[in-house]
Amino acid sequence: MVTSTMTMSLCVTSTTTTSLSYPRCHSPIQNKIHFPRRVVSKLNIDAEDEVQTRVWNWRGYSIRYQRSGNNGPALLLVHGFGANSDHWRNNISVLAQSHRVYSIDLIGYGYSDKPNPLQIGDRSFYTFETWASQLNEFCLDVIKDEAFFLCNSIGGVVGLQAAVLAPHICRGIVLLNISLRMLHIKKQPWYGKPFIRSFQRLLRDTAVGKFFYKTIATKESVRNILCQCYHDTSKVTDELVHIILGPGLEPGAAEVFLEFICYSGGPLPEELLPQVKCPVLIAWGDKDPWEPIEIGRNYENFDSVEDFIVLPNVGHCPQDEAPHLVNPLVESFVARHAKSSSSTSSVN
Repeated sequence: MVTSTMTMSLCVTSTTTTSLSYPRCHSPIQNKIHFPRRVVSKLNIDAEDEVQTRVWNWRGYSIRYQRSGNNGPALLLVHGFGANSDHWRNNISVLAQSHRVYSIDLIGYGYSDKPNPLQIGDRSFYTFETWASQLNEFCLDVIKDEAFFLCNSIGGVVGLQAAVLAPHICRGIVLLNISLRMLHIKKQPWYGKPFIRSFQRLLRDTAVGKFFYKTIATKESVRNILCQCYHDTSKVTDELVHIILGPGLEPGAAEVFLEFICYSGGPLPEELLPQVKCPVLIAWGDKDPWEPIEIGRNYENFDSVEDFIVLPNVGHCPQDEAPHLVNPLVESFVARHAKSSSSTSSVN
């Protein structure tokens, strides 16, 4: 959701289902993870389509995900920077009526573990390659099937990277206002690169970064940021503010935030799209102040992109601001490319 352009428990096995109460558990890095109570959508859906919250053990880390639906093609929903699987709360139950839907918290975000790179000795831990591997292994270990990826913002780069690394897993990708990565080091003038690196070190390696994070990790700041990226500010509710802010107050969240805003390398969408073998649909809210649609339109020229759809009067997070537009697009795209509406074949 919140892009890098804005410098702002469960004691269960890997697939154990949880209900509306969430006990605590110990993770390798953090002592406690607290999940908020999640109220099942009030839509008129069968019990089998209720949204379940679960934990997957990935490489020793606890990864939260949500699932709903028992039939149809598998969909994997991937959030953006600063967001989590709850940002798809207006999509999961609707799509689950004819799909098997999974929404995941990328490691470092939401209520997944947030390992500190300094403690694990890997300053390059939070990269698109890490998150892409997480998606692909989730498909193998949990979904046990190929999947369509539905991605917002930075999550779009993650989805593309995953599709490039394991093209046999991803059946198709829907990109919603994918991050243009305008702060990428390759997009900066030569004379600005030393300054950028110095500023990144200041944020990541000194107390300045922690102080900066404290100023934005408040209800007022989060609400203001959301009102920038949502064109319809009536959608910026107390619930949404809590969804975004809550995990940001968890231990380790500040370190992850600072690591990512200092991550100006890695792949660009325009580098990944030519390598993708599956069909891609791009939808773009035309009122996005962070990822201008005028630049985003350039992506429709890639062979893998079958269509570029403009979402009128919508901001950076179409899945939440305009689910009535996004959900039908997803359903139509998946129907076109799914071999069968009841496909359950395993990945070999």
